[in-house]
Amino acid sequence: MLLEVLFYIGLIVEAMTGALSAGREKMDIFGVIVIAFMPALGGGLMRDIILGNYPVNFIANPHWVLIVAVTALATIFIAPLITHFNRSFRTVFLVLDGLGLILFSIFGTQIALEMGFGLTVASISAILTGAFGGVLRDILCNRIPLIFQKELYAFIAFFTACLYIGLQHLGLSINLTVMITLTVGFIFRLLAIYFSWGFPVFDYHEEEMSPKEIMPRLPKRRKYKEK
Repeated sequence: MLLEVLFYIGLIVEAMTGALSAGREKMDIFGVIVIAFMPALGGGLMRDIILGNYPVNFIANPHWVLIVAVTALATIFIAPLITHFNRSFRTVFLVLDGLGLILFSIFGTQIALEMGFGLTVASISAILTGAFGGVLRDILCNRIPLIFQKELYAFIAFFTACLYIGLQHLGLSINLTVMITLTVGFIFRLLAIYFSWGFPVFDYHEEEMSPKEIMPRLPKRRKYKEK
């Protein structure tokens, strides 16, 4: 029951992040709904295809699409209120996205475990469910995805999966396991945002060359004197 309630919270939260991203790019209503779909259901769709979990998430539960669409439309009207109380769009976006990341990482882990997979596949399932919907969202909005920037994003999804499985092995109840994982994972994500924790960035600058240096030098043509 708790997992189901948290899933719908995650669905709404991730749909909001997609709608906000679409609004920042000045998309129309259809674009807002499509972009909202990506973080809300896109990661789960990729997970189900890769793990062979059919029918895929929104086909088995078509009402989820309706929830995403309604949330996207509602976000259009409440977005001005969000920016009124917190003028930093990036802060609101990252907090909501962080909450969705942890929630969906938990669901991805649980689904893989129910299918009989171990830690490795469950971790991959967590990353796909929690992070790759955001990748689709950012790509369609013509931005470098958060997961590929200096952000502890995929690692936090992996950490969430490990913590969730570890707590289950300790014999804790499912509800207590979910609440501890959600709390610890979300705090970890907020700390990573606040202190700018991240992996080292590969910053490669190719040496600039002039066109004359790039083009090969052609041999000089010989001048022949007429006899």
